[in-house]
Amino acid sequence: MLIDTLRYELPPEGTTLLGYIVRRMHKTEWLVKAAEALQQNNSAVALEAISVYAVASATSFGRAYYQPTFNRVGDTFRERDPQTGAFVAAKLVSSSPAYQITYSAEMNNGDLFQGSETILGTTIGWRGLGMPAPSKFIFTSKTYEATFNGILTSELALSLFGNTQIRGYGSLDFSDSEGNEGHLDLNRLGDAIIKINDQPAITHPLIRMMWLDNGKSLVPQSL
Repeated sequence: MLIDTLRYELPPEGTTLLGYIVRRMHKTEWLVKAAEALQQNNSAVALEAISVYAVASATSFGRAYYQPTFNRVGDTFRERDPQTGAFVAAKLVSSSPAYQITYSAEMNNGDLFQGSETILGTTIGWRGLGMPAPSKFIFTSKTYEATFNGILTSELALSLFGNTQIRGYGSLDFSDSEGNEGHLDLNRLGDAIIKINDQPAITHPLIRMMWLDNGKSLVPQSL
């Protein structure tokens, strides 16, 4: 059945901020799809898969069960993605004047996804509490490289009945070493709208593509 990813990212036993971020990144099957596309010399499809991973790994959708405990500056958390075996790590670089977090996912074939986000603070609006984060991602696979830049915002939609929801929105611009260029828009419904080169836009509904596998890992639907 369809699930909300927060139950995996915020496990009942509790977690830290970095633990949550690492679990949020446990969607590296999309990077496996990218590697398969590169093997078939289809860099545009690879770029699409990486862009889906970039936005999916940086946002959450579902019930905000609790607030993770904060880490100390310099703390690092590591955990393998149980679906792919990818080694995922996150580090809190600074907490003042803004939270800066770096992270990486190292695939078994040597492919590497690296990212950073700087949480600028909290904005208050009628839709909820927003935490905008300028973000940058880099993916490398042998001689291939793709870069992504933009602002992704995590938003808490508060509820008087204890059912506070978290969601994301924002946009990314990206390009790769093969000459492909693209843009991604993420709306609050979880739709990632991706346009690469002069091709028609493609929509990936993030909240529908992740499935819970026996409560232990997140599995994406087909690209």
